Amino acid sequence: MTAALRPTAGLVPATVRTHVRIPLTFADGYSTVADVFTFFDLVDNREHLLLGLGDWRGALDRGDAPIVRPHSECLTGDVFGSQRCDCGPQLREAVERIAAEGGFLLYLRQEGRGIGLYAKLDAYALQDSGLDTYEANVALGHGEDERDYRVAAQMLLSFGADRIRLLSNNPDKAAQLEEFGIAVDEQIATGVHLSGANARYLLAKRDHTSHTIDLGMIA
Repeated sequence: MTAALRPTAGLVPATVRTHVRIPLTFADGYSTVADVFTFFDLVDNREHLLLGLGDWRGALDRGDAPIVRPHSECLTGDVFGSQRCDCGPQLREAVERIAAEGGFLLYLRQEGRGIGLYAKLDAYALQDSGLDTYEANVALGHGEDERDYRVAAQMLLSFGADRIRLLSNNPDKAAQLEEFGIAVDEQIATGVHLSGANARYLLAKRDHTSHTIDLGMIA
């Protein structure tokens, strides 16, 4: 990314509240261990988490730009395995890729692009009537995407990680993180997790908000 960093408008690093080590095992058998951190002083007062995976300490000690994924909470996809989105597979992919290199997964409590769980399910009902994922949010009186990545920047700054390699298809994440003082040295696309139920959803992300998703000839 080449955009100059703008002032962070008084944004300060968060303060670590708790650190615990948690063994993780996914349904396909993949296992790893995460250093999980909670924080004081997050600007939105929500309970976001930072997971340190792999040799994240070594990456910071060497002055490397760690690989980082800000992952927005998705109860339906992350927990229940919903096929309407690609959130669950992206979370699973991100944990393994970050653990292999050393970095951070930021688990952000921003369900439904920031509109909340109930409103997200209301939006699903509107999508069933023909609206896309962004149009449905707007029809409910919300913005297309209400997520704010200041808390992600705060958590990263608390570890001195002001340069990262961003694991995301979403250009808005990179733009916001750079605005809030995090230099994005590289943006790395996630895999394409296409299913029969989420093709329209992925197309909307590609075509409406320029996500870097290679969907081939699907239109």
